[in-house]
Amino acid sequence: MLKALENISAFYANPTRFMGLAARLHAPLWALALALLAYGLYRVAFVPDDYQQGATVKIMFVHVPAAWMALFGYSFIFFASVTALVFRHPLGHVAARAAAPIGAVFTLIALVTGSLWGQPMWGTWWVWDARLTSVLVLFFIYLGYIALWQAIDEPTRAARAAAILAIVGFVNVPIVKFSVDWWNTLHQPASVSRLARPALHADFLYPLLIMGGAFLVLFLALTLTRMQMEVLRQKLRAKANLHGHKG
Repeated sequence: MLKALENISAFYANPTRFMGLAARLHAPLWALALALLAYGLYRVAFVPDDYQQGATVKIMFVHVPAAWMALFGYSFIFFASVTALVFRHPLGHVAARAAAPIGAVFTLIALVTGSLWGQPMWGTWWVWDARLTSVLVLFFIYLGYIALWQAIDEPTRAARAAAILAIVGFVNVPIVKFSVDWWNTLHQPASVSRLARPALHADFLYPLLIMGGAFLVLFLALTLTRMQMEVLRQKLRAKANLHGHKG
């Protein structure tokens, strides 16, 4: 199994082969993302109000999937950076760089919607508790990663420096995930990951999972699109350098 995965990875390390695969996946991924998002929003529209939170509970269906994607996005960057730095896969840096702005936007959405959701429940827009603070730190790590790519002109040095930052910054991901278990916090504990007996009623759980799936496929579609754009930019840059040397 591992050997087969290695062979597939090596085969698509060629940018031309990757672009062929991406072209085939592009439309189906976007169609699936939009279909899931539309169906998820349809299901959310019929979710009953919560007996404590009222209609504001519906913020959960954006906030929670966005928070999932904030962690998934950074984990994606981490593994892509390891693949590039350790295994020298030529598309590792491309994938990590493509995913970073998308993960940052999802993190920002999680922060903003969390503030909107928390205000009527906690009586304040922000508290410096472990979960909120660690997510804010995650957002700044995303921004630092993006800025580092822009700050270094030489692409190889920029890619290596950004990959090192991504790997070091991954230490914050388990802190975000387990902060509600390790410290006293206003933020509620996990309600979905306890698969045996999830704390959410099915009326809330199923639409939430659909929205989570929609956000995941949307993340993959956006990342794939940005990877295609980055590969094209690299090809154009290589052609320009070649013509410059000939001139």
